[in-house]
Amino acid sequence: MPPELPRYDNAAAWYGPDMADRSDWILQLDAQDVTEIDAATQAGIARGQDLVSLRESDFVLPGLAVRLREARQAVLHGRGFVLLRGWPGTQRSVQENAWAFCGIGAHLGESVSQNAKGHVLGHVTNLGVDFRDPTTRGYQTGEGLSFHTDGGDVVGLLCLRPSKAGGLSRIASSTTIWNETVRRRADLARELMSPYPHSRAGEIGAGQHSTFHVPVFQPCDDHMVCVLVPSYIAKALAFEGVPRLRPEQKEALKLVNTLASDPGIYLDMNFQPGDMQFLCNHSILHSRTAYEDWPELDRRRHLLRLWLACPDGPMLPDNLTTEFQGATASGRPNGIEVPGVGLHAPLMP
Repeated sequence: MPPELPRYDNAAAWYGPDMADRSDWILQLDAQDVTEIDAATQAGIARGQDLVSLRESDFVLPGLAVRLREARQAVLHGRGFVLLRGWPGTQRSVQENAWAFCGIGAHLGESVSQNAKGHVLGHVTNLGVDFRDPTTRGYQTGEGLSFHTDGGDVVGLLCLRPSKAGGLSRIASSTTIWNETVRRRADLARELMSPYPHSRAGEIGAGQHSTFHVPVFQPCDDHMVCVLVPSYIAKALAFEGVPRLRPEQKEALKLVNTLASDPGIYLDMNFQPGDMQFLCNHSILHSRTAYEDWPELDRRRHLLRLWLACPDGPMLPDNLTTEFQGATASGRPNGIEVPGVGLHAPLMP
């Protein structure tokens, strides 16, 4: 560990109230943008192309592409997030929404698998499963989720239907949380640079083990990289041979959650139907408040999800593609790949 802990003064180190007063992180789609997305969507459906193979060159957006390149730069090398608003999702079929979302995602990166089933298009909705089950993923429940990171370089969400109440998307700059940890408790900042055990929740790739160990924070080049999945850490402790967390490690995790949960640090987004959110996992922690769903099945909260690998993403520590995940052909984190399982883009949960 370096004798002096670094602090960062860059675009990734932001505070929620400041962002709430700005609108530059919202990419508002206009009528021409929607026309372009619709045209590319219908062309792709007419070709009969599989969404798994969709690439940027397959989804032509003559005007919008320029603004998406700017958004990609901001997500990967700037503030770490963008919200696209104005897509009329309620007026489109699930297939059309999936094509629009995956097509826009292809302008940011390559879709990678999100689970052991090889799904490159995920569905975030309450399936009625028990979150206490070691194999249950938080997105399959209606529970509130603690601040965490996902796989790949970027996680994207498209809101098809919001919940009846609750379910706010809450994000925080992990760079700001690091800076604040150094300022308040440098001793705990050092703890967060030590490896923490994580469970793979039964989704084990080639050459991988049931658990892996990575630090929560790692400096890399001129930025700070964060990996944090609290539910994976908790589930890892159930495995025989995994060392218990030291009191200092527990205290450090608690401080991260306390800081991320501070209204002076986090930013809330109340998703509207059609909203598309893209976050950089390496510099953004995200969570969700618990929600109450509609009793009718066809009205229940439903989001589509993407994990994207971005060849032009930020420099990363080697252990993100050796311990945490594997690597794509371009050397970026590849999500969850299980031997013998092909990639799929299911249109239903």
